[in-house]
Amino acid sequence: MQIRVPEQRQPEPESAASGGRAERRRSARPSPRDRVVGVWGRIGAFLGPRVEPLLPYARKLRPLYPRPGRSGWRRWMPSWRQWLGAWLGGFGLTGLFLVVAYAATDIPSNLNSYATQQDNVYFWSDGTPMARTGWVQRQDMPLKDIPVDVRWAVLAAENESFYTDPGISVKGIARALYRTVGEGDTEGGSTITQQYVKNVYLSQNQTVSRKFTEAMISLKLGNKMSKDKILEGYLNTSWFGRGTYGIQRASQAYYGKDVSKLNASQAAMLASLLKGAGLYDPTLSAANHKRAVERWSWILDRMVKIGKLSATERAKYKTFPEPIKSGMVYDTGKQSDYLVELAQAYAKKAGHISDKQFDLGGYQIYTTFDRKKEATLTDAVTKVRKDAKKSDPKLAAAAHYGAASVATDGRIIAVYGGPDHRTQGYNESNATTVQAGTSFLPFVYAAGLQNGVQKERGATTTSITPQTLYNGNDKVSVTTPDGPYWDRSGKQVHADNDDGKSYGQISLERALALSVNTPFMQLGVDTGLDKVRSTAVASGLLSDTIGAQVPALSMGSSTPSAIRMASGYATFAAGGNHTEPYSISKITRNGARVRLDTPQPTRAVRDDVAEDVEQALTESFRLSHPTTALDTGAAGKAGTTNASGKDTASWYTGTLSSVTTSVVVYRIDLNKSLEPLPLKGLAGSGTDNVPYTVWAQAMGLD
Repeated sequence: MQIRVPEQRQPEPESAASGGRAERRRSARPSPRDRVVGVWGRIGAFLGPRVEPLLPYARKLRPLYPRPGRSGWRRWMPSWRQWLGAWLGGFGLTGLFLVVAYAATDIPSNLNSYATQQDNVYFWSDGTPMARTGWVQRQDMPLKDIPVDVRWAVLAAENESFYTDPGISVKGIARALYRTVGEGDTEGGSTITQQYVKNVYLSQNQTVSRKFTEAMISLKLGNKMSKDKILEGYLNTSWFGRGTYGIQRASQAYYGKDVSKLNASQAAMLASLLKGAGLYDPTLSAANHKRAVERWSWILDRMVKIGKLSATERAKYKTFPEPIKSGMVYDTGKQSDYLVELAQAYAKKAGHISDKQFDLGGYQIYTTFDRKKEATLTDAVTKVRKDAKKSDPKLAAAAHYGAASVATDGRIIAVYGGPDHRTQGYNESNATTVQAGTSFLPFVYAAGLQNGVQKERGATTTSITPQTLYNGNDKVSVTTPDGPYWDRSGKQVHADNDDGKSYGQISLERALALSVNTPFMQLGVDTGLDKVRSTAVASGLLSDTIGAQVPALSMGSSTPSAIRMASGYATFAAGGNHTEPYSISKITRNGARVRLDTPQPTRAVRDDVAEDVEQALTESFRLSHPTTALDTGAAGKAGTTNASGKDTASWYTGTLSSVTTSVVVYRIDLNKSLEPLPLKGLAGSGTDNVPYTVWAQAMGLD
């Protein structure tokens, strides 16, 4: 029950306006408390003379315990008169309570936040605004412009007795209260009037007090507002998913047309969404599609049963009216759209915010994105894109560039997602498309240092150090404790160096610094490919992107995104502690803090292992860029991906000042397939190739 407390006003000096007609009308209005007292007074005046003659009889109903003249258990049992009196008294008090509650309940004068949409505002890490998104779309439509079939599809699905019921369903309320109180569920059981009241006046919390208030307001609203106006309001305020409130925007979002052009079949599909768009939007999953088809068919059959759709018309609708696919969320084409896309996904997950809640807006989302570093990274990639188009437009047409900067504490500092969100909706910094290649070698090295090796069956595990020697020659056969490793085709597996050069016996540290492949392919087998896999996952790579557990795993058959590659290398820079990458530092809603699950660091490898890996990466950077290394102390490594004898991807990943940036360049013709194409020189050559150039500019070294 809503209780409205009169506002306590401080005395103010009288003014010329204080004696106005409007002020006198406001002063003459009784407060809610006065109305309750008045109701009780009228009830007392009416019942007093009528109840007084009954008092002598009522006294006889007074329980006397133990009952005189009875023995045993009968002494403690009330008489039938007492039972009757208790029942009548309880019934009467309940009736009085409902009468008073009805009289004291007001229809709120203001719509709540669920009936008015707000923007979601995103902020840079420095607190300045980054983007505003107005997810929810609403366009009110008068009932006369909503086809009758559309109205009755909704009524058949939600409340077929709408035009005859009093605005509440006693049975539904009882069921909802039982499930809410007895089982902690959130079962509905509301009429359309009740749902409309909940949408525009009350919160969405499933509590007993809210259900009671909802019922009282619904009864009053039913007496003051016509059924058509209530239905109109309901159709214009209900949530249909895809960021839409109201049947008009829903019609546009799912069928690309105004509601006036919907047929009964399409209307039935939209009506099914009222049960929960997250479960009944058929484009979201196969399970959703199955549920949507079943409910769509049920609604059409229901319309026939209640006489609002002829059997002949029903027979026309045998095929489910598939809605259009969900369109792009953002359309500004700016790089910030990719940032918003990442932040939105993380906000919902870490903030435990449902699609429906997020669509209602009002959230202030403080991201970890650094405005200056984002601009620097974007400018760097944009420049190499333009240069590629000038030198070879045909080659550059299929070029893709992904980049991400992640701090050692997990904060995503900057990403490059693509040239234009309007023309390329997917985020290249988060794409798991191409193999890591030799960029994966540090994870193999870390796994060997962490776990040791076993070269003979049954032998104890032997520790290795950065100075442990391995065969660095080209075309070295990979061996197991049982002999050479054979693949499924019956061929003996051997390791190749990128340049075809042989290095003889070489320490693991130097092999990593020089990116010599063959020692690490053997090291992965000696360590155990399962341990290589678990080390990579613990360091930050996603398990579903890890390659098959065969020797090629050590050569980078995994397909991490630029974000995950940066996160993995950041683990070594953080002393072996891994923190899951995150893009949100704080969320508030209308000033109130939203609980956020911020990731905490976990131990991936020992600190001495991380130090050894970082030392090898520092040496790799020094050997490749001796002049730059003098003053920076950077650690990084280039990586190449070789498929069928051709380079298909080029990487550079490195750390400077506790920020790790990973850059990947590859070619894919999305109009033909998702198979990577040969780079054909697109990524440049030598130590100052395109990925390194972008990395250096992003890190402020160029």
